[in-house]
Amino acid sequence: MEEETHGSMANNPFEIAQHQIDIVAKRLKVDPGIIEIIKQPKRVLEVAVPIRMDNGQLRVFRGYRVQHNDARGPFKGGIRYGPGVNMDEVKALATWMSMKTAVMDIPYGGGKGGIICNPKEMSSAELERLTRRFTAEISSIIGPLKDIPAPDVNTNPQTMAWIMDTYSATMGIAEPAVVTGKPISLGGSLGRNEATSRGVVICAREAAKVTGAKLQGATVAVTGYGNVGYNSAWLAQELRMRVVACSDSQGAIYNPDGLDARKVGDFKARTGTVKGYPGSKEIPIDKVVELDVDFLFPCALENEITSTNVESVNAKIIIEGANGPTTPEADEVLYRNGTFLVPDILANAGGVTVSYFEWLQNLRREYWTEQEVNVKLEARMVKAFHEVYDIAKKENVHMRTAAFMLAVGRIASVMETRGLFP
Repeated sequence: MEEETHGSMANNPFEIAQHQIDIVAKRLKVDPGIIEIIKQPKRVLEVAVPIRMDNGQLRVFRGYRVQHNDARGPFKGGIRYGPGVNMDEVKALATWMSMKTAVMDIPYGGGKGGIICNPKEMSSAELERLTRRFTAEISSIIGPLKDIPAPDVNTNPQTMAWIMDTYSATMGIAEPAVVTGKPISLGGSLGRNEATSRGVVICAREAAKVTGAKLQGATVAVTGYGNVGYNSAWLAQELRMRVVACSDSQGAIYNPDGLDARKVGDFKARTGTVKGYPGSKEIPIDKVVELDVDFLFPCALENEITSTNVESVNAKIIIEGANGPTTPEADEVLYRNGTFLVPDILANAGGVTVSYFEWLQNLRREYWTEQEVNVKLEARMVKAFHEVYDIAKKENVHMRTAAFMLAVGRIASVMETRGLFP
């Protein structure tokens, strides 16, 4: 996520995702009809989700489940809650999940779900009723061999526990493999909570190797200090990188001498924001991506780096922890300026990789140690990074185009081999 068409695409993630596929289609010897299939989701479900609120009022929420492509395996992707959730966003995220699983060579396709709501204004009981009703509405199209949801923005292991329980009650059998990202007690995998961030930091380490950049003492700015941003920050510190800035929806902080990532996380857990962390200077949220740092980890939401601010980006290496933080036009400028960017469909694929490990453990009814999980994740991330990097060098393209070439090529190959039915 090379050139960008004008108009609404800059703010429409699904059009961006389709455009990214078009870019690599020109470089791949693939039937144009197959490309058209890959550009569209296989199934889109929109449901009304009525629940009784704590005050007795009946409210109807809008929910989505998009199943993009299952040529390589069951649909896989998270469910997010938020007031800004919309169909184009969910379609884009489902498309990127297909790309992500193909880049990692995991036998999954892509899916995504979402509910339009404001979870920060809802009680735990209301969120449970919302989740269970939504699960009931989509239960006919999900399942351990059909479509496996996972946590995403504003959802967590507890949300997955409610989905698993509702699905299991509906089907009359306990089925932990219907979702991933569950609590450990219900069959969740050790290492899953930090998996996305561990993948981000592995990519940062490999990027340093191929570019000749130093790692020890390298400065890092992190946008978004949720699960991915926070864990990426402290894992980077374990490699002796220096986290100098971070942000959340409330504010951004900066200290050129470095921040203690874990203490900032503890501060946010107590206060609800990183803003006001002792010993830091407050800076505008949108200026974090413009700081003169060695590494930038965008871990917030889509469209953080666009045509309007890309010329002000100073980071030498960008590792995308979030989905879709960079627009195609900005990609081209960064590449031209010599910035090395590891795209989302590779950089943040650690999460879905360990979700795959969790699913395998559930199907086999076994548990792996955290060390086993981390060793397997490391091997897959390093292999995928260098497969993408080799294509980038050979084809003289940036890493995102290389990643999409790898992903679309793998999906198209399976679709051509399987053929069309009927």
